[in-house]
Amino acid sequence: MLGTDNKSLGSRPKGKNEGNTMSTDVLEARDLLRDAFPLGRHGKLDNVFFEACKFVNRFVQKEFTQRRARSIWEGTARRIDAEEMDALRLAAIEESKREQRELRARLAALDAKLADVDEALARSQVAADRRP
Repeated sequence: MLGTDNKSLGSRPKGKNEGNTMSTDVLEARDLLRDAFPLGRHGKLDNVFFEACKFVNRFVQKEFTQRRARSIWEGTARRIDAEEMDALRLAAIEESKREQRELRARLAALDAKLADVDEALARSQVAADRRP
C-alpha cells in the first residue's frame, strides 16, 4: 500500500539559515557581497543583485544569477563555490579602491576649500592691520 503523505520523499526543502546554522563560507560570502556592493551606493537590492551578477559572471564559469546573489545576501545559500568566493573577494577589493579614490577626491576638494578660506582670512587680517 502506498503512503498517503503528500510530501515528496526526494525533496529537501531549503529552509532559511538562522543564527549559528550558517557555515563560515556562507557568512564570509554574505559579508563580502554586502561590503562589495553596498546598498547605500546602489539604492535598492535589485540593483545590488544586478551589479553583483554583472561583476561575478566575468570570473566564474557557471552562471551567477540574481537569485544566487539574493541567496548569498540573505545567507540562505547551501554552499559557496571557490570561484564565487574569489570573485566576491575581488569585488570587495575593487569597492575598497573605488571608495578610497572617492575619499581622496573629497579630501582634496575640502583642502582646496580650506585653503581658499585661509587665504581670505589672511587677506582680511592684513587689510585690518593696514587700517589706522
